[in-house]
Amino acid sequence: MANDLIASMVLAIWLYLLAARGGFWLARQRDDDGPAWAGAADGSWPAVAVIVPARDEAACVAETIASLIRQNYSGLLHVILVDDQSRDGTALVAREAAAALGAADRLTVVPGRALPAGWTGKLWAQQQGVELAETLPLKPDYVLFTDADIVYEPDVLTSLVARAQTGGLVLTSLMVKLRCESFAERLFIPAFIFFFQMLYPFAWVNDPRRATAAAAGGCMLVRRDVLREAGGMAAIKSALIDDCALGKNLKAFGPIWLGLTERVHSIRAYPAVADIRRMVARTAYAQLRYSPLLLAATVVGLALTYLAPVALTFFADGLAQYLGLVTWLMMAFAFKPTLRLYRLSALWGLALPATAAVYMAFTLDSAYQHARGRGGMWKGRAQANVSQSQANVSESNVSELR
Repeated sequence: MANDLIASMVLAIWLYLLAARGGFWLARQRDDDGPAWAGAADGSWPAVAVIVPARDEAACVAETIASLIRQNYSGLLHVILVDDQSRDGTALVAREAAAALGAADRLTVVPGRALPAGWTGKLWAQQQGVELAETLPLKPDYVLFTDADIVYEPDVLTSLVARAQTGGLVLTSLMVKLRCESFAERLFIPAFIFFFQMLYPFAWVNDPRRATAAAAGGCMLVRRDVLREAGGMAAIKSALIDDCALGKNLKAFGPIWLGLTERVHSIRAYPAVADIRRMVARTAYAQLRYSPLLLAATVVGLALTYLAPVALTFFADGLAQYLGLVTWLMMAFAFKPTLRLYRLSALWGLALPATAAVYMAFTLDSAYQHARGRGGMWKGRAQANVSQSQANVSESNVSELR
């Protein structure tokens, strides 16, 4: 009887997720159906400043800078790279990439200032980029926040601006396509995208009538005047999940849009499970607002939603076993559109419970790292609870974390 009750609960959860959670699993919010826009009445396009925060990104930044300079955008475009106290020659690599394209004048490199109390590193770097953008001879209409490992196809900026202009959007964001080549990436990256869509259904994010708000930090086009009106980066200066915090802040000022893309790629590699663990553990506990109660509820929820169907399939009998198997197959079916986006076999869907179990372990590790004072660790900075401390780890620890 108890197994039948659990099986019924699990089935009800997945019926809700498939039927009433904004169709998140269909992965239909895409940038390939973007609206056309021919520019203003005089044919002009808005000026755009691209802000790239970079800390020890010499391995990736050249491709990023080159892809931005190669944009076939008709308006004024200027790239600002904020070198966040890198130790690997990031600034020099960026300058050489721009010079190689004969576009050294279209890139400004800002030496990052020391991190003040109360700020996370990325947001402080972005703030310095915004400050410079405000001083440009022609102030930009839009600011594009992107990361130093993101590569754009040449028409992406035109498409982003066109969507923003036609929709009156204050924030237009793309969930960039992450690298998915190693075994660890194939096991965890599509699931990461699936879980993100479940947490923030893109259709709800894009609906001005709903409070759900989110963004994807790798690619966020923001109206500069609205950003200033919303308090700028200072309004979210201590946020670890800075993109979603920015999305929430800006949605109070106008419509936002978030979609999937195959035209913007991250080239950052996650070759091993440990690399994925560090990525997830950096922010997972912050997502739970550092609450032990929310952590416990999350563990129970993940176990019930993802692990119970498998346990029922193998260890129950009768109706409970049947419902467990049906729910497991529903789960795999729901995962299929995301797997298709990443060109992976639908059979990976059967492994989703195992992947969820490992993500559960990563979340627990995130809470553990926070308890050790190493929460939000990124390239030598422990950024959780930044208002209380700005812990830096030694060079030996930095090497260990990479």
